[in-house]
Amino acid sequence: MNKILSLLTLTLSFSALAQTADLPEPIKHVQKQGIEIIKPFSAPGGVEGWLGKYQDMGVTLYLTPDKKHVISGYMYDAEGNNLSEKVINDEIYIPAGREMWKQLTAAPGIAEGSADAKCQVVVFSDPFCPYCNKFWHQAQPYLKDKSISTKTLLVGVIRPDSAQYAAAILSASDPVKVWHDLESSDGKTKPALKSNTPPAVFKQIQQNQHLMEQLGASGTPAIYYLNKDRALQQIVGLPDAKQMADLVACK
Repeated sequence: MNKILSLLTLTLSFSALAQTADLPEPIKHVQKQGIEIIKPFSAPGGVEGWLGKYQDMGVTLYLTPDKKHVISGYMYDAEGNNLSEKVINDEIYIPAGREMWKQLTAAPGIAEGSADAKCQVVVFSDPFCPYCNKFWHQAQPYLKDKSISTKTLLVGVIRPDSAQYAAAILSASDPVKVWHDLESSDGKTKPALKSNTPPAVFKQIQQNQHLMEQLGASGTPAIYYLNKDRALQQIVGLPDAKQMADLVACK
């Protein structure tokens, strides 16, 4: 799985949060050190596993059979598999990614491609981002053959006037056409700036940038999709050949 480190910044409510009164004494002491205890989990070797978070990073704790000692860290099996990492991914990162995906798919944006596409893709783009433009061209054949569909969330991060042009695109009568004209002309066919932009449009751009910050993306394009296992995948920057192949395959 392509790990999305920025998901560590998400704050989720866990219905199974362990109550302090129910915790073994060693776990209570760990909790006092600032580790948020989430839930117990099954662990091999006679130890009792506990899942936690520290500074938004997943932590696994292992209580010894006498329940008097706790070990913090990763557990490996005889084949060298990291058992702790799987628990953290399954219980924290993957659910967090799915929650973020709900926000991404609910956000209004510029939709291109078929609703029946095999893989839905959300991309944060700046009107003046050259790599966004290259990705747009890269995506066109796969939009046409219904391998992917895209929803573009415009942000203003490249130039001082990026947000103004993003607003001009989104407030146009046909944002999809205006965006298509801009990208297909490699930035030459710019929309006319408007003196009065609806507040809702500026709010939309601000919300897009907030979502991008939540995901920890440091630049554009920032590309997201759920793979076939419904784990959120992230590509920041222009995808290389392997990343593009994985995206098209929803891998």
